[in-house]
Amino acid sequence: MGYGAVETGIVFEEMGRALYCGPYFSVVALATNLLLCSGDSAAMQRYLPGIASGDSIATLAVAEPSARWDLESIKVSATQSGERWLLSGEKMFVTDGLIADLLLVVARSPRGVGVFAVEGSAHGLTRSGLGTVDQTRKQARLVFSDTPAQLVGDDGAGRDIVGRALDFAAVALAAEQVGGASKALEMAVEYANTRQQFGRPIGSFQAIKHKCADLLLEVESARSAAYFGMWAASNDTDELPVVASLAKAFCSEAYCRAATDCIQIHGGIGFTWEHPAHLYFRRAIGTRALLGDPDYHRELMAQRLPV
Repeated sequence: MGYGAVETGIVFEEMGRALYCGPYFSVVALATNLLLCSGDSAAMQRYLPGIASGDSIATLAVAEPSARWDLESIKVSATQSGERWLLSGEKMFVTDGLIADLLLVVARSPRGVGVFAVEGSAHGLTRSGLGTVDQTRKQARLVFSDTPAQLVGDDGAGRDIVGRALDFAAVALAAEQVGGASKALEMAVEYANTRQQFGRPIGSFQAIKHKCADLLLEVESARSAAYFGMWAASNDTDELPVVASLAKAFCSEAYCRAATDCIQIHGGIGFTWEHPAHLYFRRAIGTRALLGDPDYHRELMAQRLPV
């Protein structure tokens, strides 16, 4: 449809509001974007039509048991055998890894870090589900035992490819977090205006007023950070690496605070399984860790800032 980063970010924001459970993030923000960043026309022609038609679900596998998202921690090995590659090692926290038909795996070859495409039915691939806080976004553990793979892009060129792809994914995730945070704020304000205590709405009490006002400031600031990231991604500016980490760090914390305050304002009903507040809290906690937590992105931002 010709959407750029801004339009895609708006879609992610609305999906965040609705706690969308499908594999859109893993397919669009991770796998598809990485293929586009690779510049590998053969790989794009091979995989993108199936992804676009919905016939193929794809995802990206980066993190390993260390739970870090930096490429220095990559230990999965890629060994060339004739015209094909063989992967060995373990990946963790792979979003939609159980159902993906195509796995784009970041692995280390003798020439450096590269990206390798693995079919979901490949020999030597073992997949198992992980128990996570947010069960609306499934994650998996992948084990490769001499698993055949196809190189995407140039051997050893994965650092730039994965870096650009993860920056875009961080912006998309920040937009999703803004959507979830704004919905949590709306639920909290609506309840504060209808819940009666001592003959008046609880929203008329100063403590609740201040909490909602502070939360509004937090959500609007997060929205500004995410929109700035969307603009930087759309214009492919040099600011994107710094802005992406800034947006991911700030929006992660804003979402967690909004989801927590939403439960607090709802009181007892907010702690029940029947109320959706806990679902937003779980998504907030899950997205906080996905692609790296705020501390990781602040460290990354400090490294990326010009001296």
